[in-house]
Amino acid sequence: MLTFKTNTPEETIELGKKIGRLLKKGDIIAMQGTLAAGKTTITKGIAESLGISDTITSPTFCLISEYEGNMPLYHMDVYRLEGTDDFENLGTDDMLYGEGVSIIEWSEKIMDALPKKTIILKIEPHDDGTRTITIENWNNGEIK
Repeated sequence: MLTFKTNTPEETIELGKKIGRLLKKGDIIAMQGTLAAGKTTITKGIAESLGISDTITSPTFCLISEYEGNMPLYHMDVYRLEGTDDFENLGTDDMLYGEGVSIIEWSEKIMDALPKKTIILKIEPHDDGTRTITIENWNNGEIK
């Protein structure tokens, strides 16, 4: 398990860039955290490191946003889904097992549908604006 603390949204984006540089095709990141914890903020950094110049926004209402860069990024938000069956009915297999990276916000709802190799990224916001970010199941090298 790896633990990081960020003090500002900019530092959270920088951590995302460091993570993104180490991702490989087929990686899945299951993001967990409360509303406004910083899930989309860290995704912005990951996307930038993948060569994506599009503006990254939370896919809350469209459920899945796809971005093209050095490799595809599939950014999913499953907050509005009822559970695993709804997720599987979205047809996400091509994304999860494809040529890109998948990031799933609110993944707590569908963990049983994700492969064992899934990287779990938990973000805990604090009252002072800082965040504690914990990464579990990380096998992609050292984050510097």
